[in-house]
Amino acid sequence: MIKDISVSLRWNTAIRHTYKEQELFGKEEKMYTFDSRVRYSEIDHTGNMTLPALINYFQDCSTFQSEDIGLGTEVLKAKKKAGELTEYYKGKNIALIFEKTSTRTRCSFEVAAHDLGMGSTYLDPTGSQIGKKESIADTARVLGRMYDGIEYRGFGQEIVEDLAKYAGVPVWNGLTNEYHPTQMLADMLTIREHFGYLKGIKLVYMGDARYNMGNSLMVACSKLGMHFVACTSKKYFPNEELVAQCKEYAAESGATITLTEDVEAGTKDADVIYTDVWVSMGEPDAVWEERIHDLTPYKVTSAVMKNAGEKAIFLHCLPAFHDLKTKIGKEMGERFNLTDMEVTDEVFESPASKVFDEAENRMHTIKAVMVATLGEPENK
Repeated sequence: MIKDISVSLRWNTAIRHTYKEQELFGKEEKMYTFDSRVRYSEIDHTGNMTLPALINYFQDCSTFQSEDIGLGTEVLKAKKKAGELTEYYKGKNIALIFEKTSTRTRCSFEVAAHDLGMGSTYLDPTGSQIGKKESIADTARVLGRMYDGIEYRGFGQEIVEDLAKYAGVPVWNGLTNEYHPTQMLADMLTIREHFGYLKGIKLVYMGDARYNMGNSLMVACSKLGMHFVACTSKKYFPNEELVAQCKEYAAESGATITLTEDVEAGTKDADVIYTDVWVSMGEPDAVWEERIHDLTPYKVTSAVMKNAGEKAIFLHCLPAFHDLKTKIGKEMGERFNLTDMEVTDEVFESPASKVFDEAENRMHTIKAVMVATLGEPENK
């Protein structure tokens, strides 16, 4: 039994985790059991954990149940639905640093923090001097003395890792260019809620698979025994080093990793069809034309969903350009004579689309992450 571990979870998450089993899950040491916590083999010499280790941990955490206090994702979600208060952390405060704006990530952290009894401070792209007049290390040490946790959503993975290194409090990765860990937790919860299991699920990611969503989905699937397919033009395949690493994980879990340019073969009998916007925040407008040209053959259409089969569901981390009802969507529609981009409106609004369940689950899983990393609740 692991009694007390303090490590920096890098999930490429950069979460600092302090865990005391008998304190977190009940006053009686043997009252609750919970297998497969932190695996020592997945902690490197610096004390950092990888994305796969976090996937392992929260897969376990999300299924944890107890009669007295169960703080896994599903228990917290049930309490939210039932209107039960979970203000375990009154008096604590968290800082939310957003160098890239977001609706779901900001609202998920703010609502989750409020539900847990905490205050939150939102720092937008103009609201702090991080990396401008003040170094990341200095910002981390300032905020770490005022706040009990820090969320960062922005650019390079190295930024969130430096924050975690110097802050002295939990640091949560809301998104970087390379990884999107909190989205993965929401996605996996959504898939399991729909199918009842994860192992053996075939997930096909269509579009640009080189960045945070393609990377993170491939890692998550490879660790959870799922079959990951990147279906896109070869120039948008994930980097070879990460693919090789994920194939090693897959060999252990029973997962498979497939990269294909063939839409019909790639999406055949898929359980989940997943896509994302073709141009990421912070990329120049000039890339729109190139992406539209290259990725239109990989748009999620009714034909794609039909090829996947009746059981298939559609997921998207949002926002989605499925119509022309946004400023950018309208602009690109007029410029390139489009009515949609990465997914048709027909698919997005269909019964197979679970995107709003997925969006809601961002909040529930983020709440579980905060509970797991802030230590024993004072008010159970």
